[in-house]
Amino acid sequence: MDASFPRRKDKVVVIMGATGSGKSRLSLDLASLFFPFSELINSDKMQVYNGLEITTNKIPIHERNGVPHHLLGDVSPSHGEFTPSDFRLRAGQIISDITSRDKLPIVVGGSNSFVHALLVERFDPELNVFDGGDAEISPELRYECCFLWVDISFNVLRDYLLKRVDDMLDSGMVEELAEFFDRDSPDLELDSASRTGLRKAIGVPEFDRFFKLYPPGCKDSLRTPAYQEAVRAIKDNTCQLAKRQIQKIHRLKAAGWDLRRIDATEAFRVVLCSREIGGMGNGHGRWRPNFGFCLCDEVPQFYSRLVFVARM
Repeated sequence: MDASFPRRKDKVVVIMGATGSGKSRLSLDLASLFFPFSELINSDKMQVYNGLEITTNKIPIHERNGVPHHLLGDVSPSHGEFTPSDFRLRAGQIISDITSRDKLPIVVGGSNSFVHALLVERFDPELNVFDGGDAEISPELRYECCFLWVDISFNVLRDYLLKRVDDMLDSGMVEELAEFFDRDSPDLELDSASRTGLRKAIGVPEFDRFFKLYPPGCKDSLRTPAYQEAVRAIKDNTCQLAKRQIQKIHRLKAAGWDLRRIDATEAFRVVLCSREIGGMGNGHGRWRPNFGFCLCDEVPQFYSRLVFVARM
């Protein structure tokens, strides 16, 4: 190719949003209903690991509608920390493979450090652009991106997250964490920020402290104040995570990233109201917003933009 012509960039759809905002459901709706030639790349830093399916809230295989998923449970916890640099390398290779087969890559997940590492033209792993320091976020990206940012009024999102934790507990989260518990692990006394890999997942540190007091199998342990404290900590930490993720998204937008905002507040209000009257629960803790009306009625400009990107 003539050096005077710029390199043609691969086209990528990127779905962003706070934890629990329905990104996975939206990506499946897009892939199943509108773009059957697409494949999904997970960008959630806990969901890349194999294991803790309930705790990390991975979408079950039977709900994936046959859509190919990449980096969803692909990394062994024994790998240790899967870093943003690791993600940039692996996800970049996957995007190249997908586009070489004339398919559309859809990157979806809430870990903005992963998204930033993957997309920027020049990535410096020594700089943390989200820590509030002097490092600036570059607007120069190595892909042609269509960004969809799923945003929800935080009061509504908080209510949804609290109920989602309850559903995860009802679905077997405690039993899953009991199997994962390692009484000999050297990080039992450490908080999430000081841990590595899957052991940082919300739910693991909180219940490690509980299982130290009440080892798995201890009778009536779920009725103790320690159990209630573990649940409260999970809910608090989940809401704090959502706040941090939203702050990072605003930083990316302020840096010039063209994030197209989808207001999903009403979809979540419908879910919450239906849940309260018993119309959404299926007995398995998998109740999710329906984005159909968002895609077809409220935000047709996003759909048009996606078609434009996919066909270029």
